[in-house]
Amino acid sequence: MAKVSQIALFSLAICLSSVLDSVSAAQVKFIVEGKVYCDTCRVEFETRISEPLKGALVNLECRNRTNGTVTTITKDVLTDDAGAYKIEVEGDHAEEICEVSLVKSPRDDCRDPTEAWRKSRVVMTSKDGIEGIQRFANNLGFKKREPLSECTEVLKEMGYYELQGEEGHSYIP
Repeated sequence: MAKVSQIALFSLAICLSSVLDSVSAAQVKFIVEGKVYCDTCRVEFETRISEPLKGALVNLECRNRTNGTVTTITKDVLTDDAGAYKIEVEGDHAEEICEVSLVKSPRDDCRDPTEAWRKSRVVMTSKDGIEGIQRFANNLGFKKREPLSECTEVLKEMGYYELQGEEGHSYIP
């Protein structure tokens, strides 16, 4: 009889643990932070003359890992004067892929999303060893329609060289 009581008590403890875990997961809140910039040289990465984009729109979307269905999508969030944003997200998304995406640029001269930095994946769970509620996304960028004249100098400073012709077979040192 004592074994039956112990088994029942153990089963009850497992059930309560599962219920408490799901309740605490629903109460979890994360804050995702990042920045949006204008790629003034059209090189797909930030340089010293890249500009923060005030008023850019971003959002966060989480999809089921298995079938890709959207499980969570946040409202569009505007960037501030420094091109920074914060997105609050409710719940633990351990079984989902979450990404911050560019939605819209406020500038007509800088509205082409960069290929490499139009989305940034963010871990939205506390079950993988990351402590705290803050999550940081990689900076996202839009490309300027025409590169600035000082881009050649900036890229040379960085160790990049202008290519001659479209084929890129020779370099100008």
